[in-house]
Amino acid sequence: MTDLLQTPGGYRFLPDAPTAPYCCGVVADPGFEIVHATLRAPLPIWTGFDFVERHLAALGRPRQALCAFELRCTQPYPPEGWMPPGSFNQQYVARLKEWGLFVDGLNPIARSNVAPRREPPAEQVLFAFSYTVPTSRPSRRPTFVVAGSGESPEVRPDERSPEAIREKLANVMATMRARLAGLGVTWGDVTTVNLYLAETCDERLLDVILEPIGAAKRFGVHWYESKPPISDREVEMDLRGVRSEIYVEADSPK
Repeated sequence: MTDLLQTPGGYRFLPDAPTAPYCCGVVADPGFEIVHATLRAPLPIWTGFDFVERHLAALGRPRQALCAFELRCTQPYPPEGWMPPGSFNQQYVARLKEWGLFVDGLNPIARSNVAPRREPPAEQVLFAFSYTVPTSRPSRRPTFVVAGSGESPEVRPDERSPEAIREKLANVMATMRARLAGLGVTWGDVTTVNLYLAETCDERLLDVILEPIGAAKRFGVHWYESKPPISDREVEMDLRGVRSEIYVEADSPK
């Protein structure tokens, strides 16, 4: 994994490829902590950006304090529709650049973007976001967000049998483990495990997760009946380790 890069927002990030619309994960600097905020009702993505800016300003935090987004899309994008000119991801990256968030040409914002199987949104929406705030609370555990990742496309492509899903999930778990290590944290620091899977999540799959995550299993696994954002993937996962979880509404920026 690449070394962590510093941002002016009070956190460091694990970069992905220069063309990726997200980074692999973020971790708060000493003296800061990451707060996770979930919208009670998702907002259209560009309205969501405006809401996030107002929320941060009300807290006296700059745009650069934003460190992660969780999005919901109407349906998975075809691989060829992921980053072409004029695509959502190109518009999204342009907005982050307008906000002055890129660091040395790299995207420092972690992200998940999944397609709910039931009652999908009519357009791309903001579901949740994370940001840093100064803190004087002592803690031996850093706060962090691991970006969402699906399985590698070469793992049992076009297969959805229980055995194939297990292999895909094992591949995703390996990615999560590598990203945790890259951020300098462990499964024991994780407070939330989110699994995005349109198939039934039963004990045949849970054992692939529960044994490796160790002590984090005490917080359970949050299963969302959703598809990854690219149509040739079946499993997605993201993680976080935070002390502050809040719920916010569009008419209440705090």
